[in-house]
Amino acid sequence: MDDTVRILCVDDERNVLRAVERMFLDENYQVITASSGEEGLERLASCENIQVIISDYRMPGMNGVEFLKKACSLRPETIRIVLSGYADTAAVVAAINEGEIYRFIPKPWNDDELKMTIAKAVEMFALHRENAKLSEELHAKTQALEQLHCAVDQQQITMTGSPHGLDPARILDSLPFGVLSVLTDMVMQMNKAAALLLGQDRDECLNRPIDQVLPADICGFIGRALAGEKSWTGVAADGRMLRADSAPLDRSTAPAIVIVLTGEPSA
Repeated sequence: MDDTVRILCVDDERNVLRAVERMFLDENYQVITASSGEEGLERLASCENIQVIISDYRMPGMNGVEFLKKACSLRPETIRIVLSGYADTAAVVAAINEGEIYRFIPKPWNDDELKMTIAKAVEMFALHRENAKLSEELHAKTQALEQLHCAVDQQQITMTGSPHGLDPARILDSLPFGVLSVLTDMVMQMNKAAALLLGQDRDECLNRPIDQVLPADICGFIGRALAGEKSWTGVAADGRMLRADSAPLDRSTAPAIVIVLTGEPSA
């Protein structure tokens, strides 16, 4: 993937476009310019990895908010900023949600303020991208775990010990990451990797309240995860960094959650 940070600047005044280009000559950004909303949409469709869009509000034809609204539909991941004259402020504020605009900067702008805003917008773009990546990874792990739960609940996995039977406990223990499931406040499942990362005896933890058998920081995360928090970073039992990712399980009668635990490689 091309990692170049690209900023699209749209303004019908050429001197404004040149000023923005000069401002970022010493920054690690590529500035792409367009002199109208229509041209801006063409640039957006043809250029990869545009992260931030800056648009003047008052332009002939398509105004800045209309342009950014279309840009949002075309590239919803971009961070969008409006430049506006003081006389336009009320109109921009009234229309700001239409284009899901991150911020508006008044003209004439302060160079340092604009640079700071762009830097924060680039950071926000990177954070959103990383969160999306983590969400995809967690979703894939959660789907696999939910399939195991479903198989157990529906008794689709045989426990006969036959050569073709699959023991769900053995499957969980073969996973290269920790798996911990909690129903209400009780530990329902814990594989070997999770017990190792948490420094717990698995047999002593199963079917017992979490606050009696799990470390306090993990109990705190489980409480927050049931309320919607997705991830947490802490310290494993052996001193390594520990990451916990959570996902709710579909249970109609009681809150249930699966936690995936991963630790940094051992020295």
